[in-house]
Amino acid sequence: MKKLFLSPLSRPMLFAACLLPLFSCNKGSSNETDGEQTEAVAEDEQTLEPLTTETAVAKLEAYGQNNQDSLAVISTRHGDIKVRLYKDTPLHRANFVRLTKAGFYNEGEFYRVVEGFAIQGGDSDERQMSQGAYKIPQEFNPKYIHKRGALAMARYGDDRNPDKESSSHNFYIVTGKPVSKDELLAFEQKHGIDYTPEQEKTYLSVGGEPGLDTEYTVFGEVVEGMDVVEKIEKEPVDASDWPRQVVPHTIKIVNE
Repeated sequence: MKKLFLSPLSRPMLFAACLLPLFSCNKGSSNETDGEQTEAVAEDEQTLEPLTTETAVAKLEAYGQNNQDSLAVISTRHGDIKVRLYKDTPLHRANFVRLTKAGFYNEGEFYRVVEGFAIQGGDSDERQMSQGAYKIPQEFNPKYIHKRGALAMARYGDDRNPDKESSSHNFYIVTGKPVSKDELLAFEQKHGIDYTPEQEKTYLSVGGEPGLDTEYTVFGEVVEGMDVVEKIEKEPVDASDWPRQVVPHTIKIVNE
């Protein structure tokens, strides 16, 4: 049986002034913090040194300097999803690359999906590898919004995480639909955002989840395989949005 989430990622409920709980940054008993710092080398032999709150930032900074990869492929039974990782969210990029090269994500799955909102992955009840208990400092960047296809990191809720630090490993891909001009204006006012004309056009015509902007760190985007994301979001789910048939994923870093 799947573990319960520890805290909600809230889904903005359009046409209403309330939020509905969606999914958390971490499943029930999975680890979320750290270990000892070592030299920054690619951990690509199915080994992964667990990080701690004290060592995570320094370790990720050093790792990122020595590993400049920015493309990854997420493979599922529905096909492949290619994502580009933003280099100006360096801690999140380094963390994703590090876990991927160590094989950590090959033990994960897309474990909760909400059609028209997002699919969330990274964790699994079957995981054997530990990443340690740590969180990643938020790296909000006004250039990066929760447009359809955005790759972002989940997190614990504000009550226990006021600094909006990201989960060590749980990520999601946005599948949101287009919003109206009035809805977008409401989100701008609520979050103190001034979207560029291009960003506004994206939300109005392509879609996304503007209610998540300035709340969760966007650190990449889908560049190929959005049709695969759409297949995953249409998976039959139970009352808790768990797919009735497991959707395992493997992830690998690829060349530019």
